[in-house]
Amino acid sequence: MRPGYFVTGFPGFISEHFIKLWLSDKEAKNIYLLVQPSMSTKANEKVEHLLRGASNRSTIQIIEGDITKNHLGLPDPTKDYLKEKIQYVWHLAAIYDLAVPKSLAFKVNVTGTYHVNEWVQSLPHIKRYVYFSTAYIAGKREGSIKAGELIRPEAFRNHYEETKYEAEVLVDRLKNHIPTTIIRPGIVKGSVKSGETTKFDGPYYMMNIIDRLKGSSFIPYIGRSATVLNVVPVDYVVKAANWLGHLEAGAGKTYHLTDPNPYPARELFRFIMIAQTGRKPSYSVPHQFVDRLLSFKAARKLLRVERESVEYFFWKGSFDQGDTEQDLAGTGITCPDFLEGLEPMISFYNLHKRDERFHPPVN
Repeated sequence: MRPGYFVTGFPGFISEHFIKLWLSDKEAKNIYLLVQPSMSTKANEKVEHLLRGASNRSTIQIIEGDITKNHLGLPDPTKDYLKEKIQYVWHLAAIYDLAVPKSLAFKVNVTGTYHVNEWVQSLPHIKRYVYFSTAYIAGKREGSIKAGELIRPEAFRNHYEETKYEAEVLVDRLKNHIPTTIIRPGIVKGSVKSGETTKFDGPYYMMNIIDRLKGSSFIPYIGRSATVLNVVPVDYVVKAANWLGHLEAGAGKTYHLTDPNPYPARELFRFIMIAQTGRKPSYSVPHQFVDRLLSFKAARKLLRVERESVEYFFWKGSFDQGDTEQDLAGTGITCPDFLEGLEPMISFYNLHKRDERFHPPVN
């Protein structure tokens, strides 16, 4: 009997990569994708494309629903049908936006996760519940952050971090009676091989700045901080999470999927600028100046950068991933150096930088 997988967050970037992986492995699966009705057409088009490249006999079924509603917005016959089919739940749906209003972030990230938790607890054959959090639920805590810790920081940088923390608290409570694995990735970028991504945020904000200023005589560093910026490619995140989400020892654990050897944000900016323009930053401007500049919506829109992103250049924290390295030992799954994927990243950005579909709205 094929195992049944229930996935939220499709047709999102990370969920699509999981589907690609599952369609290429040895075991055929019955995959059920919870999709908002407004996204159904796009989801079906993606599924058709993905199935054309499948190397196993997995099936994929679109289930229209909504995590922000009771019972995921599913009618009783659908709920009853799925309960007997599902062994694995992968909850990836969330608002990934640093400038998201608190009410919307809470509705999707916290209330939505509450509803998914309720659904998971109703499944009689559940073997694993995998929840995608973020390493940055650490907020403004500093020093070494351990994956086994779930400590509320004194402050968060934005509502995205805060609501993802609150959602993880809800999921963490299930560990005592549901086989649960929590995944905390760093800042996820595109494929290390192809550079492919679906939106230009995170490290791509640096590319936006450089691209918009490349006609000027000088492009400066932002401040003088030695803070590292933890960026990981989607290929690594998906392969590692897939292994850990099936590993028997992974039940009841939380894992950081972060770069064990991250570069300082200042260095990443220099690497990207050289790759984009052939030039190096020649001086620094105070980060307070940049923060003040980005307080103006016109500046944010011109540079295509959210103000909230600047704070990540000055956070003095790091992520411990001892359990991750231990449980991935011998698999060959390791986080590649940022520079390995830089050329494909730049090429993909240059190819699509004028396509508005890749640029999330700047608030």
